[in-house]
Order: sequence, then C-alpha cells, then structure tokens
Amino acid sequence: MSNQELIHAYRHLLRWSLRAVQFSKPSRFVVRDTLRAAFRDENGTFEPSRIKSTLWFLESAATYVGVEHKIIKNMAYVRHMQQKNIGPWRIKAQTLAKSQQRALKDPVHEKEYEHFDKTIAMLNDTMNLCLR
Repeated sequence: MSNQELIHAYRHLLRWSLRAVQFSKPSRFVVRDTLRAAFRDENGTFEPSRIKSTLWFLESAATYVGVEHKIIKNMAYVRHMQQKNIGPWRIKAQTLAKSQQRALKDPVHEKEYEHFDKTIAMLNDTMNLCLR
C-alpha cells in the first residue's frame, strides 16, 4: 500500500459519499468526519477490494434513489444524532428538563447504538463493504 493509493482511496470515497448524500448540510459534515476518523484509525486496514465494492455501493446510492441511497441517508442521520450527544454530561444535564435528566442516567441509553453498529457490521461482511 503506497501513500498515493491511500490518498486516492480517501478522495474517491469522500467524493462519492458527498454525492450519495447529495451535499446536504448535516450529512456532508457527518460523512467527512466519519471518513476522517476511519482513515486516521491506527488499527484500520487498507483492503482495495473492499474499497472498490464500497465505491460501487456509493455510486449506486448517488445515481439512483433506491435502497442504497436510503441506507446511506439513514446512516448519516444516525451518526449525526450520535455526534450531537457528545459532550460533558453535566452540561447536558443542566440544560435538559428533569424528565430528560432521568433518561440520561438510564443504562439503556449507554448501549443504544450497539444494535445499529452490529447491523452495519453484518452489511459490511455480507457485501464486502467498509462502511462505518
């Protein structure tokens, strides 16, 4: 794996991801941040076959408004909601109403994205993709 291959893969994935979400405001920032985190991950591996199949998936999502587009759109929405919850819990607790404060302390909310992550992992394994 050369540095140039890595850069080209990043640029192609970013370009087709932005086209897939149609450059919509919250989604394009979510896609950009997710892709940056994936390429900066030290434990990540570079597999050209997975990159190629992911590009095909993103091209299909950008070209046709079908199942692929809905998957990408929903993934961006869930990641956006997940990123909105990041922050010190004390600040969130002070700004929320009392009923919402109880929901913050609920242990169910600690694992609320676990099922979603497992579903995406199974989709990646089945279709040989590298979505996050």
